[in-house]
Amino acid sequence: MVSANREMVVYCFDILVAHYNSEEAPPPAFDEGQHPLFVTWKKVVNGGEPRLRGCIGTLEARYIISGFKDYALTSALRDKRFPPVQAKELPFLECTVSILTNYETAQHYLDWEVGKHGIIIEFTDPDYNTRRSATYLPEVAAHEGWTNTEAIDSLMRKAGYNGTITELLRKRIRLTRYQSTLFTMHFSDYVTYVKTTRGSPPSVNGVKSGNF
Repeated sequence: MVSANREMVVYCFDILVAHYNSEEAPPPAFDEGQHPLFVTWKKVVNGGEPRLRGCIGTLEARYIISGFKDYALTSALRDKRFPPVQAKELPFLECTVSILTNYETAQHYLDWEVGKHGIIIEFTDPDYNTRRSATYLPEVAAHEGWTNTEAIDSLMRKAGYNGTITELLRKRIRLTRYQSTLFTMHFSDYVTYVKTTRGSPPSVNGVKSGNF
């Protein structure tokens, strides 16, 4: 099984830096494989709590090199919840890559463990008779301090459901649980890695190297 690792995060930073520099990123230093994956960008300012800047991925298995190449940019630039990440934000960013594993169909909407499982919910919106779905990665509910039910209700809102959440509706949810491996790196650690392995720090158009 492929596990999330440092080289995957380095590659995501490489992809984003290359985008701002209008150049090709260096080849990745990890092996190919097929897995569902996510890329999460957060911004850390003045030592405060990291704030989400983008998180997008795929629940379907795909080749991880092209997957990280695509989702590093998609999550940074095209997460509709946030404005695109700008080059000047790079020194404040941290990146987390997630490799998803162990998909299981749950018995009911409470059949999962906070902090261990990510969840995918699918249900029919009774007001519009449309199918809705959404996911939270394993770390989300624990980070927010939610109970199972609070996480489910929040995820139903994320899926776009605006009606009344009833116990009957919760019981109609089809829930898939999964686990993940993840690796997180701050931009400053990425700079150190690049200096050590490539002999000089990265340069970013529009960002003074003294800023990082």
